[in-house]
Amino acid sequence: MVITAAQVNDLRAKTGAGMMDCKKALVEANGDIQEAIDILRKKGQKVAAKRGDNEAKEGLAIAKIFNDGKSGVVLALNCETDFVAKNESYYKLVDSFVDLAAKTRPASVEALMNAKYDDTLTVAEKITEQIGVIGEKLEISNLNILDAEAVVAYNHPGNQIATLVALSKGGDAAVDAGKQVAMQVAAMSPIALNKEGVDADTIRREVEIGKELAIQEGKPAEMAEKIAQGRLQKFFKESTLLSQEFIRDNKKSVEQFLNDTLAGLTVTDFKRVSLK
Repeated sequence: MVITAAQVNDLRAKTGAGMMDCKKALVEANGDIQEAIDILRKKGQKVAAKRGDNEAKEGLAIAKIFNDGKSGVVLALNCETDFVAKNESYYKLVDSFVDLAAKTRPASVEALMNAKYDDTLTVAEKITEQIGVIGEKLEISNLNILDAEAVVAYNHPGNQIATLVALSKGGDAAVDAGKQVAMQVAAMSPIALNKEGVDADTIRREVEIGKELAIQEGKPAEMAEKIAQGRLQKFFKESTLLSQEFIRDNKKSVEQFLNDTLAGLTVTDFKRVSLK
């Protein structure tokens, strides 16, 4: 059967597969587009199985806002090489997953994987298809959705770090301040919103480290606990967002900066995704 250039281009547009792969699939499928798509997907499944143990440490993270700035989505799609991650078609693929997550609001990565990507494929099937096209392991490693009076998104150049910040109030002044805080989250990587958000295991570990350091410095054992508690407070100040020094004015904490910008303005939640 003669396969025309128009058929090849049609299949290529639908799947993103290479020209020769499309032609071979169409020949095998006797010109049936849907069967050819299935053939390419099966190729992807074989590649996925073959590359399943490979490490996917590269990729892109994208954060976007929706719902008139009241919702935000941040998602990371990992691949094996930065060569793939820098491809424009890869960016468009990740961006399409972000848009779909905003539309369907999945509760987890697993739920997004089961969502319909288009009329024929689920997200999981689309990823499998693209594994066949790209030849690398792909996986969605992170997905978060935030809702608030205002949500701000920040994408660090290169899309290796992306953040969302949820604010207690909306309006231009709040959003402008939120953008600065979203950049702070990217740069300073806070572990929690405030000290109340730090988990018990982390606190226990910091106290034990503080005690050990005090003893190593020659401090009496009976003082070690007090010294450790002091170091714990310093840890909270450096590692929790609202207590951190504001990077553009280190005389203020982030909490003070927000309240000075607009009385009562604060961060209610944040998400940070990093591929570094």
